[in-house]
Amino acid sequence: MNLTDHIKDIVDFPQKGIVFKDISPLLANPEAFAYVVDNIANKYNTNSIDKIVGLDARGFIFGAAVAYKMGVPFVMVRKPGKLPDQCISVDYQLEYGQNTFEIHENSIHENDNVLIVDDLLATGGSVKAVVQLIEELKAEVIALECVIELSFLNARNSLGIDINAQITYG
Repeated sequence: MNLTDHIKDIVDFPQKGIVFKDISPLLANPEAFAYVVDNIANKYNTNSIDKIVGLDARGFIFGAAVAYKMGVPFVMVRKPGKLPDQCISVDYQLEYGQNTFEIHENSIHENDNVLIVDDLLATGGSVKAVVQLIEELKAEVIALECVIELSFLNARNSLGIDINAQITYG
């Protein structure tokens, strides 16, 4: 399946100079969505992954579906003030700004093997922050699985983890 047929470019969103990769058409196509979820889930032995972490917000869509398919717990990483229990947090840089991520302190345990799932890898700032949170909880990041990678931004070189993308724009 050619997944690029299900991605739409939105120019100057969310700000001028950014070309946003809209996954809405992919989500609107059940076969394309299932193809992505199955490709990710089928790469891993369910005994080798303890938790799947999804990034706020589009990472929830794919991460939760992969977690369901694999039968492992799903953990949310959210923006500030969205999680009700005790959290740890980290600030990070975006392609077009700055933000903070939080995770529940008790959601990941020491020595857990964690798979990170997100919709898009751009500069790597958000993923680097999530890796930091996971490592602070003394767990191990197995890999990042993303739907789209913007390889021209070279995030892969700075993250130091295995990265797999369904679509790469160079």
